[in-house]
Amino acid sequence: MILDEQQTAARTWFEELRDLICAEFEAIEREAGSDARFDYLAWDRADPSGAPGGGGVRGVMKGRVFEKVGVNVSTVGGTFEGDFARTIHGAGEDPRFFATGISLVAHMANPHVPAVHMNTRFLATTKRWFGGGADLNPPLPIAEDTEDFHAALRDACDRHDAAHYPRFKQWADDYFFIPHRGVHRGVGGIFYDHLERDFAADFAFTQDVGRAFLDVYPRIVRRRMHLPFTDADVAQQREWRGRYAEFNLVYDRGTLFGLKTGGNVDAILMSLPPVATWG
Repeated sequence: MILDEQQTAARTWFEELRDLICAEFEAIEREAGSDARFDYLAWDRADPSGAPGGGGVRGVMKGRVFEKVGVNVSTVGGTFEGDFARTIHGAGEDPRFFATGISLVAHMANPHVPAVHMNTRFLATTKRWFGGGADLNPPLPIAEDTEDFHAALRDACDRHDAAHYPRFKQWADDYFFIPHRGVHRGVGGIFYDHLERDFAADFAFTQDVGRAFLDVYPRIVRRRMHLPFTDADVAQQREWRGRYAEFNLVYDRGTLFGLKTGGNVDAILMSLPPVATWG
C-alpha cells in the first residue's frame, strides 16, 4: 500500500500512541509485582481483488492488574465488497477505502478497577474523516472515577470546540446503549464520527483524545488496583462483562467493520472479556 502524507501522519500517530499506552500499562504491572508484557502478533490482509490490503498488529497482555487488555493498530485499504460499501460514509458510489486506527479494550482483575474502551481512527473513501472515542465500563461505579474520566475528555474537547463535549458525550450515551437490556454498558465518555472539517484541526483533536486517555485511565487504575474485593464483587463484574460482550457482538460498528473488511478475527474479537456470565 502506498500512503499519502495525511494517511502516513495518522498511521504514525496511532502506532506512537500504542507504544505509549502499552509502556504505561506494563509499568503498572511492574508496580504490582508482575512481569507481564504485551505479546504482539503482526497480521496481513488480502483485498478481495487479490492485491495486498494492508494489515496490523494485535497486542495482548494478561497480567496481575490487567486480566486481559488488547491494544491493536491496523492500516488497511482496498475495496469494500457488495452492499457494505453503501453503509460507509462516502463509499456508496466508489467502494475504494483506506482506514488506519488504534483500538483498545481492557478488562481488569480487580472489580473496583473499571474496564475501558478507546478507539480513534482515520478513514478515507471519496471523503476523509476522523472518528473514535472512549468510554468507561465499571462493574462497581465510583463517582470520583467517572468524574475524572469525563473531566479529562471534556478538557480535550474544550481545547478545540466548546460544542464538542456536550455533543460527543450525548453521542456516546446514545451509542453505548444495549437496547435489549435497556441499560448503558457503562458510565459513558465521548463518541464522534465523520469529523471532516479540516484535517489538521481534526487530527489535533483526535491526538488530544488519545493523550487525555493516556493521562486519566492509568491514574484511575493505580487508585483502585489494590482495593480488596469480594466474591459478590466478582459476580457483579462478570455479569457486566456479559453485557459488554453482548454489545460488542450485536451492535458495535468496529466489530462489524473489521469482519466485513477481512481483518484478523482474533484481533477484532480481542475486545471480548476472558470470563463472563449470563443470568
